[in-house]
Amino acid sequence: MAESQGRIIFEFITMGTSVKVSAIDAKSGTEVSIVGPANAPRRSLERTAASKLRFVMDKAAKEAGRGSF
Repeated sequence: MAESQGRIIFEFITMGTSVKVSAIDAKSGTEVSIVGPANAPRRSLERTAASKLRFVMDKAAKEAGRGSF
């Protein structure tokens, strides 16, 4: 798994019927965003954004582990 995965900061920006959710790993500063319906449950949006953040950080960790030969 990626190096951090500690505290995640969420930011919600509502734009009409949609909401942009940014998830930021507090330690590494890695940030991802998702867009969902504004009427979706907040916890569901957080879960989706956190899942994407884990995916991106895991992918980056794997790519860093390969190195360049």
